[in-house]
Amino acid sequence: MSLLHVKWRLGLAAAAALVSLAVPPAAHAVTFPVDSATALSGTAGGAHFAVLVPPGAALGAAERAVAANAGQVVQRWPQIGVVIARSQRADFAASVRRQPGIESAGATRNLAELGVSQHGVSKPPQFSKLNQATTPVARVTPAAKATTAGEPLAANQWNMRLIGADRANEISLGNRAVLVGILDSGIDSSHPDLAPNLDKSASVDCGTDGVPDTTEAAWQDPFGHGTHVAGIVAAAKNGIGVAGVAPGVRIAAIKVGNPDGYIYPESAICGYIWAAEHQVDIANASFSIDPWYFWCDSDPDQRAVSTAIHRAISYATSKSVALVASLGNNNADLAHDVVDTLSPNNGTPVTRTTDSSCKQLPVEASGVTGVSSVGAFKDRYYNSNYGTGVVDLTAPGGDRRFQIPGTPDANGQVLSTWIGGSYGYLQGTSMAAPHVSGVLALLKSRYPTVAGQQLVIAAYRRATDVLPCPAGGVHDPDGTGQFRAVCEGGSTGAGFYGAGLVNAFRAVG
Repeated sequence: MSLLHVKWRLGLAAAAALVSLAVPPAAHAVTFPVDSATALSGTAGGAHFAVLVPPGAALGAAERAVAANAGQVVQRWPQIGVVIARSQRADFAASVRRQPGIESAGATRNLAELGVSQHGVSKPPQFSKLNQATTPVARVTPAAKATTAGEPLAANQWNMRLIGADRANEISLGNRAVLVGILDSGIDSSHPDLAPNLDKSASVDCGTDGVPDTTEAAWQDPFGHGTHVAGIVAAAKNGIGVAGVAPGVRIAAIKVGNPDGYIYPESAICGYIWAAEHQVDIANASFSIDPWYFWCDSDPDQRAVSTAIHRAISYATSKSVALVASLGNNNADLAHDVVDTLSPNNGTPVTRTTDSSCKQLPVEASGVTGVSSVGAFKDRYYNSNYGTGVVDLTAPGGDRRFQIPGTPDANGQVLSTWIGGSYGYLQGTSMAAPHVSGVLALLKSRYPTVAGQQLVIAAYRRATDVLPCPAGGVHDPDGTGQFRAVCEGGSTGAGFYGAGLVNAFRAVG
């Protein structure tokens, strides 16, 4: 297993170019490159911890244990038996675990806020940037709208035609009763292609300690990633710029990143519980949860936090939310063990070989649909992660090197909405996942009584096209071995593509 997702933590201005992630030399031993660093934030509030009581138990034991160990409760989740606390004590989790009524406890951020970690002196946080260049397109003017039939930039949306979304929208734009939650970096609420479909009443910022903040300023997107993802799902069909897969459904901004761009466990937990309790039908997560690329049961801290995350995800599925997540962009076979050399990404990394007890979250949690990526020619995107039993579906995510479409812009990346009312190109499984979420939204619109995992099953049965493994089972797009990957599954293509490529037209036909 390895780093699964294109991370959206940029530390860059919206119009800046994005730096490529290094590509590992071998598919079986994946290492993670250091991209850039920034100073640690202040330590006054102490480190963050998750404290768990047994399922169904009241939170009183957790709150008493926190107080008895010089901690402070910052958020309570009685729905899942979890308390989020802060403390200046590095031994807080170990001490709390010995208290009566406590099931487990663990540091959610590797004690980085204290300037130390379980593995020694902490380094500044390491940002994983989006993994290809983006060139935001100039804003479409009202004059262009007046003289252009349809969406002015639709000719460059090869991705929508690849899955039949253009034909699907002639039949259905999706129903406004359907709500898709965008768990991401926020959404630019003023974007003209997103504002018509943005449900502000269902939007929230969970990025500060996992405490919900519904003020509109809080859930704005400072990075662009969430705005890009939102446009793929549901940019309005209004003659202004681009259209999404389901341009008639509603979207909600569920911001799970902090100002530095990290998606910490307490924020992800908040996001999933918010989705569960605010009538979200589909929740899209194009990220992995920091600071561990794999949360391993062999470590008591990681095991406790992983359990808390799993509980939040299970709570969302119990409320009939269909959960979609991107698979990642390290050209790694996630069905086999790999070497992780950049965890924790906010502290001193340690080299470790992961095993079956180590899970990339949220995508490897039960009930989450994992999405790999293809380019314009329906071949695997050269950096897409893969693996039999890990990939559920595939969708267009782009490939700027080896799959260049015959579009006016000749750009193999995915064009979508960008902050500041503009449009930009990105690629990766982060872009593939929202195509799946859009198709599920169309299915939900057609079959309103179908919900949760049943929506995904409906997609398997009627809205996918099987893609076989490449000839010989090996994908090596440039012949150098740099991006070499082995596909298991033969004619089913399951190792690369799961049940297949989503088809929006068949979802509504």
